Amino acid sequence: MQWIWALIGLVVGAVIGILAGIAYRKKVAEREISSAEEEAKRIINESIKSAESKKREALLEAKEEIHKNRTEYEREVKERRAELSKQERRLQQKEENLDRKTDALEKKTDTLNRKLAEADAQQEEIKKVKQAQMEMLEKISGYTIEEAKQYLISNVETEVTHEMAVKIKEIEAQYKEEADNKAREIVALAIQRCAVDHASEITVSVVPLPNDEMKGRIIGREGRNIRSIETLTGCDLIIDDTPEAITVSSFDPVRREVARLALEKLIADGRIHPARIEEMVAKAQKEVNAVIKSEGERAVFETGVQGLHPDLIKLLGRQKYRTSYGQNVLNHSIEVSHIAGLMASELGVDVATAKRAGLLHDIGKSIDHEVEGSHVTIGVDIAKKYKESEDVIHAIAAHHGDVEPHTVIACLVQAADAISAARPGARRENIENYVKRLEKLEEVSKSFPGIESTYAIQAGREIRVMVKPDQVSEDQMTLLARDIAKKIEEELTYPGQIKVHVLRETKAIEYAK
Repeated sequence: MQWIWALIGLVVGAVIGILAGIAYRKKVAEREISSAEEEAKRIINESIKSAESKKREALLEAKEEIHKNRTEYEREVKERRAELSKQERRLQQKEENLDRKTDALEKKTDTLNRKLAEADAQQEEIKKVKQAQMEMLEKISGYTIEEAKQYLISNVETEVTHEMAVKIKEIEAQYKEEADNKAREIVALAIQRCAVDHASEITVSVVPLPNDEMKGRIIGREGRNIRSIETLTGCDLIIDDTPEAITVSSFDPVRREVARLALEKLIADGRIHPARIEEMVAKAQKEVNAVIKSEGERAVFETGVQGLHPDLIKLLGRQKYRTSYGQNVLNHSIEVSHIAGLMASELGVDVATAKRAGLLHDIGKSIDHEVEGSHVTIGVDIAKKYKESEDVIHAIAAHHGDVEPHTVIACLVQAADAISAARPGARRENIENYVKRLEKLEEVSKSFPGIESTYAIQAGREIRVMVKPDQVSEDQMTLLARDIAKKIEEELTYPGQIKVHVLRETKAIEYAK
């Protein structure tokens, strides 16, 4: 029973203790809440005070900025008003000046109108006086107006012809004095440094024989050997009464050279039959191809041209066996390359392009026996095929005047080609063509009125024209020489240049009795 009361006492004590603890914590919490409320009120009051102070500061700053902007605006307004006042004053002055000028212009216009009226009146008076004078002059001179005009025109025409001839002579002398010296210097330097010896070749080759019995062996039984040679080489073998010699004929120089070498090998070997002929022709073909390649490389090396396509080098080598009027085309191309390069260096033009164009200008002659067209057209096609530059292609197209040259390189190649072809000893022509060319030159020169006779001299490089002194005056001689030269340029084809020499001779004969 006692333990029950003890237990109840413990429970009651625990409840009392819990109630006492709760009452204590409640007081502590109330004190903390009151302190927190006081702190919050204090913070709020401070924030309000701080906000009010910042508000006052912001208002002050805004007032200062407004005052400052207002002052700046008033200053700008004053300046603009002052500028507008100045512009108004200037406009007013300009209007006043314009009014004064308008008044002055009106006065000048009135004065000019009066003067024009006076001038018209004076002109009418002058016409009347002139008419009276003309009538008086017609009576005095015995000429009508038209007759007098014709008389004056004839006199003026004579004077103008004389003055024109004198002026032409002066201009020609001046330009010749300046241009000839420079051109002579450049050309002479180029020729002096490019003196190339040329071997003349024709369309046939002669193969020497050890004896005439070899002709029969070359012909073979029933002509089988000679047919085999002609079939394999594409050349004609001419076996005639010429002692110890056979002639190989072909327009293709490379084939002709292959046939010549094959014949020489067969003659040296002594065994002549179709199988041996085929073998020797193949060997000769290889040798000629090797020579073509080496000659092309030699030409490139001598001229210093770089970057040529291998096929172009072979085409250059083929020119070794090609001649033009007896001049070897490969040596001619090398010479043209050197001359064009030297003249380009003197004139400050691209030397490498000039030499390249000079070397390739006759490349079409390498295959002109195999391809349709002129060697100029063929050369242009070849240059385009192997991606040569536009300057080189144009120089090839223009080197014979088929196309008008419009670059310095083309003009230099054209000049170098003429120099190489026209120098003494470079080329030859047969006597028939030579005589025809001279006759045509004399015929063209004699086609003008007032010419008594013409003579082509200096191998057709000069034409002397004798005029009738009673029909051609000294002043007309200069114009006649120019007309003859122009007609020769239009109608004839010739290397180099032709000198037109017009002569006029008057004689006075009297007998003393």
